[in-house]
Amino acid sequence: MGSNHSDWDEELSRNTKQRRHNKNRRDLSKDEKYHQKESEQFIKSLDKADSKYGWMKEKRYNRMFKEIEGGLSGVMGDGPFEWVDRRVFDAVFDRLTLMSLYKLMKSGIIDTLDFPIARGKEAHVFHGTGLSGPVAVKIFHTSNAVFKNLLQYIEGDPRFGGLKRRHRDVVDIWVRKEFRNLSRLAKWGLAVPKPLGVHKNVLVMDYLGTPSAPSPRLRDVKVADPEPVYIELLEFLAITWQKAGMVHGDFSPYNIMWHDGGPVVIDVGQAVVQSHPKSQEFLVRDVTRLVEWANKAGLDVELAEAMFEVLEMDLSHVEIQEEE
Repeated sequence: MGSNHSDWDEELSRNTKQRRHNKNRRDLSKDEKYHQKESEQFIKSLDKADSKYGWMKEKRYNRMFKEIEGGLSGVMGDGPFEWVDRRVFDAVFDRLTLMSLYKLMKSGIIDTLDFPIARGKEAHVFHGTGLSGPVAVKIFHTSNAVFKNLLQYIEGDPRFGGLKRRHRDVVDIWVRKEFRNLSRLAKWGLAVPKPLGVHKNVLVMDYLGTPSAPSPRLRDVKVADPEPVYIELLEFLAITWQKAGMVHGDFSPYNIMWHDGGPVVIDVGQAVVQSHPKSQEFLVRDVTRLVEWANKAGLDVELAEAMFEVLEMDLSHVEIQEEE
């Protein structure tokens, strides 16, 4: 790199430079000026020798990032949500995460990463664009201790033996677990986002929402006729238990989205197989939360009746759509 320009200055595209030039000529509001200054300071900080991003100076990473920088413009202050660049970049985009995104972009699963749509203790979710349209990109955090509390959902699952307790290993297993759980549920025709790709701590799946915003969660929706929704969700739990041999483990209105006039279940990373030592406990908890939602929605439903339905419902009409 030349001594008169930072690595990032040399990598910026002509369109990005023109955008900044035009932006400087506009009469910006105080709020816009504040966020523009913050964005500029962030870009400059990437080139400091003692920066946490100093690894970007290395030739192999510099070349990698140059290949995908256009696809990441939406989360680097060049998209519709410019205020997130510093906050989100610091929290999410470490070296290993960028390498995972690089792999997924080179394989064609992701084309661009556009803007954030959800934030949780374990992960950030972004609106992305793939070869066939919009996708949801779920990036799990690699620098916190949240996953220590999630070992109970991994230990005891025969699909993930030989578990190492190092944080990064737990994260990678958790992401693979969510991908496999989504795949398993989707094969039984259940309403979950279709998983499209996974690498290390990054999971790509179907996007649920409009071009500008994700679909709302069930907790934020007033359902005009809750009875058919309750029946559909009860059948979801029954098929998951009886046919897929699993239990969701965190079946609440927070983890159910309202998309195209119906419920779609998300966040299945904690789902466990029936042989898990806590599977029955988790099933009772899931059914209890569904009954609580139904009661709040005005339905006269009892837990004992709902549990019987989940365990004994006639599902002879349900067939696997694709063999595992």
